[in-house]
Amino acid sequence: MTTVVVADRNQNPGCLVQLLWFVFIGWWAGQLWIALSWLLMLTVIGIPLAIMMLNALPKVIALRGKERQLMIQVSEAGVVVLTTSRPSPNLLIRIIYFLLIGWWLSALWMELAYFLCLLIIGMPLGFWMFDRVPALLSLRR
Repeated sequence: MTTVVVADRNQNPGCLVQLLWFVFIGWWAGQLWIALSWLLMLTVIGIPLAIMMLNALPKVIALRGKERQLMIQVSEAGVVVLTTSRPSPNLLIRIIYFLLIGWWLSALWMELAYFLCLLIIGMPLGFWMFDRVPALLSLRR
């Protein structure tokens, strides 16, 4: 059996394009995006859309996509594709976490990340924090 690990990268624009996007659009659009998603969180019907919006926050702030790694195992029976990331916790645990901790902690986290992005020197840390919002919001991996 042969195993190959492949990195599936979304082709993000270059640093200069991301920086210009953030300076002219991302800083204000990101804050509006955060506010709108949290207003949707107040309604039961809006929660799924709000979570989708928060997962897309790195794209709104700085045109950043996600990278996935896949482990491909080739055997005589065929090709099996497995993700190398750890699975998310049980859905019930994620719901309880979201209701007790995730909603308020992720709001504080995003505002701190937003503030860091406003400082030129804090941008890398702020973007890294925005990339971690889904995990902090609902333990999603």
